[in-house]
Amino acid sequence: MCGIVGYVGKQRAVSILLEGLKRVEYRGYDSAGLAVLENKHLDIVKKTGRVAALAKAAAPRKFRATTGICHTRWATHGGVTDANAHPHLSSDGKFALIHNGVIENYVGMKGFLLGKGYTFQSETDTEALVNLIAYHYAKEPANGDSKSRFLESVRKALLHVEGTYGIAVLCVDHPGEIVAARKGSPLILGVGENEYILASDVAALVSRTQNVVYLNDGEVVHITASGFTLSTIQEQEELEPKFDRITWSIEAAELGSFAHFMEKEIFEQPAALENSMRGRFSADASTAIFGGLNLTAGDLRQIDRIVFCACGTAWHSCLVAEQLIERYARIPVEVEYASEFRYRNAPLDKNTLVFVITQSGETLDTLEALREAQRKGYKVMSIVNVVGSTIAREADGGIYQHAGPEIGVASTKAFTSQLVVVAMLALYLGRLRDLSYSDGVDFVKALKEVPELIRQTLAQAPHIKEIAKRFAQYRDFLFLGRQSMFPIALEG
Repeated sequence: MCGIVGYVGKQRAVSILLEGLKRVEYRGYDSAGLAVLENKHLDIVKKTGRVAALAKAAAPRKFRATTGICHTRWATHGGVTDANAHPHLSSDGKFALIHNGVIENYVGMKGFLLGKGYTFQSETDTEALVNLIAYHYAKEPANGDSKSRFLESVRKALLHVEGTYGIAVLCVDHPGEIVAARKGSPLILGVGENEYILASDVAALVSRTQNVVYLNDGEVVHITASGFTLSTIQEQEELEPKFDRITWSIEAAELGSFAHFMEKEIFEQPAALENSMRGRFSADASTAIFGGLNLTAGDLRQIDRIVFCACGTAWHSCLVAEQLIERYARIPVEVEYASEFRYRNAPLDKNTLVFVITQSGETLDTLEALREAQRKGYKVMSIVNVVGSTIAREADGGIYQHAGPEIGVASTKAFTSQLVVVAMLALYLGRLRDLSYSDGVDFVKALKEVPELIRQTLAQAPHIKEIAKRFAQYRDFLFLGRQSMFPIALEG
């Protein structure tokens, strides 16, 4: 997923924008760009390659602007070129836009706009949207409310969009303002002291503020230096924002003494697992307790089937959950790949409970699987790491992993944390049925020993490094595992 960062405030925007982009570099990208607005003039810098190349290209310009947007792109429509990098400028020069997602009907939009005299400089779907905003802006009466003219032009353009988007827009006639909207691609507004930071990932804004508003699908936010308004795209209904607080500090997202984030997160596993288990065992240490499921013991005893949905690494966690829950709770479990579940008409009986697992809480296929199950009237629980994420908010109940921010691309502590959580869930459901007190005590004792066993394993890191050198030149590995070790082999 590409990275979005925007800034409105009193400080120079470029350094803040570039710092935010550097904090989301782990997501992967092929180009980067920024746009700043000052004295009713848009300045844009775009470069293929790393954020460092963008920073080098922007440095001689000595931008003083206090409003700007920036983006890291992973090519979807069009090749890896400076022209295809974001932000994109409308052909009349009035708007700059950055975009995460895919506009599925952009070809029709582009044909319409070409017929109206708009021109295109890139191969992207995004440029069709920025020109469509310019088209609607030109149609709006100039003598009306200037503030609403900008917002309404973005809103009207989005009503024609089929696909997904997280966008941020600048307009030359509206200095010190950003309009942003989301559908299927996360956006978070950070509320600082006399400043606002917009981002697709909390890592980009946590160094400036921990107070945030998570945008929901179908919402648009109009940000100025003095405040912001939140409303719906479709109905134009103004909304009361819900403020959340980021629960981890900036130090948690810093590399520290480690060579890279994957190494850091490998070594954070003991603490991550302790955090996942903290406060979740009963006083007699015979079962797990979860405060967020929003289901009584009686409700759970009525469940005679569980369906797990996830993608990628989280899907492997679901396969482990299937093994453990069937073994200890004797409840039939099915595991669905979320992208398949949302498109097929899976028969579910009335006593089925659905679980979705996702580290980020923003995995689109998993989110759509959750919504599909809820549309059919089923309760959906989530196992999520990111507090306040879309899936955490939309699920009927759930369990937070509390593993801390995951920045490394290959999952480490998030995966092992998911395994611990599903093991606790198997214990909890088992004790509601026929798992004995003594077996429950043994289960809890074994789980509590896991972090120390990991520490003992990590103490062998120098020896493991020497073993790794023997195999580093090989291009192929075969991982073997049986029963609950089979999903671990898949993850390998």
